[in-house]
Amino acid sequence: MAFENLTSRFQMAFRRLTGKARLNDNDIEEMLREVRLSLLEADVNYRVVKEFTEEIRDKALGEKIMKGLNPGQQVVKIVNDELKALMGTEAVPINLKDSGISVVMLVGLQGTGKTTTAGKLAQLLRKNEGKNPLLIAADIYRPAAIDQLQVVGKQLDIPVFSLGNERDPRDIVKEGLRYAAKEALNLVIIDTAGRLHVNETLMDELTDIKKIVSPDEILLTVDAMTGQDAVNVASAFHEKLAITGCILTKLDGDTRGGAALSVRKVTGIPIKFAGTGEKLNEIEIFHPERMASRILGMGDVVSLIEKATEEIDENEAMSMMEKMMSGSFNFNDLLKQMKMIKRMGAFSGILKFLPGMSQLANSEKVDDKQLVYIEAIIRSMTPEERRKPELVERSSGRRNRIARGSGRSTTEVNRLLTMLEKQQKMMRQMVNMSPQQMEKMSSRMTDPMGYDPKKK
Repeated sequence: MAFENLTSRFQMAFRRLTGKARLNDNDIEEMLREVRLSLLEADVNYRVVKEFTEEIRDKALGEKIMKGLNPGQQVVKIVNDELKALMGTEAVPINLKDSGISVVMLVGLQGTGKTTTAGKLAQLLRKNEGKNPLLIAADIYRPAAIDQLQVVGKQLDIPVFSLGNERDPRDIVKEGLRYAAKEALNLVIIDTAGRLHVNETLMDELTDIKKIVSPDEILLTVDAMTGQDAVNVASAFHEKLAITGCILTKLDGDTRGGAALSVRKVTGIPIKFAGTGEKLNEIEIFHPERMASRILGMGDVVSLIEKATEEIDENEAMSMMEKMMSGSFNFNDLLKQMKMIKRMGAFSGILKFLPGMSQLANSEKVDDKQLVYIEAIIRSMTPEERRKPELVERSSGRRNRIARGSGRSTTEVNRLLTMLEKQQKMMRQMVNMSPQQMEKMSSRMTDPMGYDPKKK
């Protein structure tokens, strides 16, 4: 996942400040040195690194910080604020018409995931904005580009307009717009051609298409794995086309994340969306403040809640909660809970959204196969055993039989019983908690240093 090394390096730098009643110049300089090295290793543009660390130094060396009650936490807040500013402070919405046809041009180099992103974006805007999208296949040069877009469109049940690879892209977009008007489709997303590098032929074609369609948005797909090279690409496209926004792709990959921290600062182009995986629903609105929290290891509970809301039925969740609160939670309910979690994605990916859990998520201890093993164990139980976990708990013979049937060890069966018991115990405790105790428990969900980003 993106930013893993950056997160661990930042946390290492902040750990040196933990517990100190006062900070001196050397403390700040040592922390800044670690931050500077971590950013350069993440392939962040060196000018951005220089300005970023200078801003932190100016604020962290102030008299207020030096005499603060918890100077370490205040420094973390400063870095958090500067990271947000670096990526644009707040989310920038996509510009779409209230009526008529909205047109989005997707541009970028080959290999940035532009064609798949076209489908992802169409589905997201259909879901969030209520649009009826049309995908236009205007990339006639890359082998199978048109076929790929048609496959994506079929999977999402979104129409794709194509005239094959023998017609000029300019004619294709003209005909595509006429088709959209005829079919009452109010959103057109154009998958334009890319090249291995920026050249004059490509830019001339894109400039002509821009004149023909007068797009509401020109979005540049940027591969997050390209690091600060993405800045040069973005600058070249922006100079010719006046790019209105970026979509960062492959943020789920083994990337250092330099593009996310460089593009906005150097070019002024806002990052509007981020691709977070290969699946066609794995795209999200880019929130700088949430991304800053993730980078610093503070998690992103808001995005996790949004993800859960999208994937989990409200009535199903309420029914599950009532069962847990009543103390009658059994293995059937645990199986349903696991299915909910699996719909949200890999368990290790979910942990990254939780404060202080990023290092655990990256460790070898978190294995998504464990969910498969647990399911195998539960499915090896009889219907009565699933309803009444105490039957399994009381009988070593039942546990041995379940272990053999699932292909797992008796130790794993015992561990599952313990996990269920802990969940039941935790829910019983929550039922009896006062509002003050609940608030205290909630307040612990902050970063390892105790900094709460909600508090100013």
